Amino acid sequence: MRTIFYDVATSLNGYIAGPDDDISGFPAEGDHAEAYFERLAGYDTVLMGRGTYEFGYRFGLQPGRRAYAHMHHYIFSRTLDLPADSEVEIVRDDWIERVRSLKSAAGGDIYLCGGGQFAGLLMSHGLVDRLRLKMAPFLLPGGVPLFEQLDRQVQLQPVSMTRHDSGVVTMEYRLRDG
Repeated sequence: MRTIFYDVATSLNGYIAGPDDDISGFPAEGDHAEAYFERLAGYDTVLMGRGTYEFGYRFGLQPGRRAYAHMHHYIFSRTLDLPADSEVEIVRDDWIERVRSLKSAAGGDIYLCGGGQFAGLLMSHGLVDRLRLKMAPFLLPGGVPLFEQLDRQVQLQPVSMTRHDSGVVTMEYRLRDG
């Protein structure tokens, strides 16, 4: 069974982006970023919602292209239209069953890239195995929460914590059984 990691930057008060999807407060450079880029090499598949995929357009991602060259991309959206020669696959229906199928297929670890609404859906269905939270040392006045519409309490077991010179603290948790 493959492992799904929600590997995401968050403010101390639990937002992955501020109002209007502002991420300017998140430190983009430093030892925490280097560690993140090293981890990316270990994932062979990425899952993301439409909003997260389209957010990449702000940073030069072209519609239909991969955000991470070495990963298989699955974009979960009922409304996204991409060019016929797309390098990514759109999943329009049966999202939960599709994620279950991906978890049981052969392959390496799966990167849940976001966002909060899609992560909340997967967590509510018990499909996220590990959290890797890059806690940035600041607070946001609102925005996109780490998990939207989480419909149950989830017990976590701490795995590791790394304090970075950048001020970011990376914490990893696994879901507790039962």
